[in-house]
Amino acid sequence: MSPPLLALHGLEAFYGPAQILFGVTLEVGQGEAVALMGRNGAGKSTTFKAIMGLVQSTRGAIDFMGHAIRGAEPYRIARLGLGYVPEERRIFTALSVAENLEVGRQPARTWPDGTAAPHWTTADVYRLFPNLGEMTRRQAERMSGGEQQMLTVARTLMGNPYLILLDEPSEGVAPVIVEQMAQMIATLKARGVSILLSEQNLHFAELVCERAYVLEKGQIRYSGSMSELAHNEPVRRAYLSV
Repeated sequence: MSPPLLALHGLEAFYGPAQILFGVTLEVGQGEAVALMGRNGAGKSTTFKAIMGLVQSTRGAIDFMGHAIRGAEPYRIARLGLGYVPEERRIFTALSVAENLEVGRQPARTWPDGTAAPHWTTADVYRLFPNLGEMTRRQAERMSGGEQQMLTVARTLMGNPYLILLDEPSEGVAPVIVEQMAQMIATLKARGVSILLSEQNLHFAELVCERAYVLEKGQIRYSGSMSELAHNEPVRRAYLSV
């Protein structure tokens, strides 16, 4: 059995004196789509930021592609092939769609055995998101929230990631965009990109993920298959219902 692409072991994270994560342990394998679920404030975004080196005070282990990355600078982590789509999007609003994509471009990658890893061109991402292909010169600040979400994902793909952290992609966007996001994740999986998806929407996560972890108050409370979670009413009621 091949080792996981991403593995967290006993991850703890702090904002000043406040501890947010308590011993978080999870894994994502090659070609997997895994959901990290929980209510607002459970610690999902902090988990992603800790993985990407955006939380300064952490303890535990974070391994990606055989590299120990806890405490590494974010740009070094990105260069290893770990993509991050933050909840707040973080696009360059003064740049055009095409310019935003160019900012994210990284060289093609290979897997450790020498075979080609997923590679993305601007033509690829425009096929994935036809709306973006129709507005290549439009400034990002003149796009809708859903279009900006697409642009953030597309820019991340231009970095040719082995694995993408997707933080709440379905939140605050129109249902048609949510449907497009589900189709996009299916396409990424088919091309060999692994995904760790932060999500509250159980239906959306069911559509695209095989396994799930449930986070509550910074601790993993459930780990198992997506189908098991969907049928586990006590867990859903305790940790996912509003």
